Amino acid sequence: MEANEIVKAQILEIVKEQLESNDPPETKTTYERLKREGFNDSQAKQMIGQCVSVELFDILKYGKSFDDIRYIYNLSKLPEEPFD
Repeated sequence: MEANEIVKAQILEIVKEQLESNDPPETKTTYERLKREGFNDSQAKQMIGQCVSVELFDILKYGKSFDDIRYIYNLSKLPEEPFD
């Protein structure tokens, strides 16, 4: 398995854990909203994964903490891609 595939699988695992634990609850709310808007399971989880990726990037590159406020904001903007 290539490095990119491993990272993608790990990000999707984070999304899965957030959905199962309902923590943060905005992840599940966003997932359900995206499904109602016509996106399938995989598409919805991948979009949420983009928001997770933004946070992971800042953690790994800049040593910052997970920004709950930005994460929730980015979730609220989906399906628009998170740029912030």
